[in-house]
Amino acid sequence: MIEILDNLDLLYRPHLDLTTVEMNGIALGEPATSVPRLSIIQAQSSVVARYRGGTDIDSEYYHADGRRLSLDEVVNHAARSDGFLYCANKVTYKVRAGTVVGFTIYGPHLSYFAHLTSYEDVLAAFGRPDHAHEDVAYGDLMGYDTYYWGAQKLVRWDAWDHRVSLINLGAFEGNTGP
Repeated sequence: MIEILDNLDLLYRPHLDLTTVEMNGIALGEPATSVPRLSIIQAQSSVVARYRGGTDIDSEYYHADGRRLSLDEVVNHAARSDGFLYCANKVTYKVRAGTVVGFTIYGPHLSYFAHLTSYEDVLAAFGRPDHAHEDVAYGDLMGYDTYYWGAQKLVRWDAWDHRVSLINLGAFEGNTGP
């Protein structure tokens, strides 16, 4: 297995065999319970009916009956069913039926791509995408989502900050085609 965070240049490939890579030692197809518990700082799961959180606000999770849920309860549910496990080192695991089916990389890891200062640079580096979506809000260009189906990959370009802001791999909507 190739550790993707130690080999970020692999992300340039338009075709990538996801069965050959892992993120923080976790491969796609592994049980989500193998994600190191101490690294998980937040989770998303269907057991959560209401969530409160944000910058400088501790996360609060609530069940549909109004009962407050602990982070451990939400992580347990997400890891055994469907959801997302967010880790302190700015990576996220997507979980379906208790299995890791996707990776998201954001934050400081993406400084590796800091030399890409325009969307044209992104296209030159990553290649022509199979699909691109222009993200526009209130008439302003927010960025581009570029999909590479051969690698089951999304590369998000932030037009405001002029940087790659997110890369995800695996079973995310749009990553394998229409």
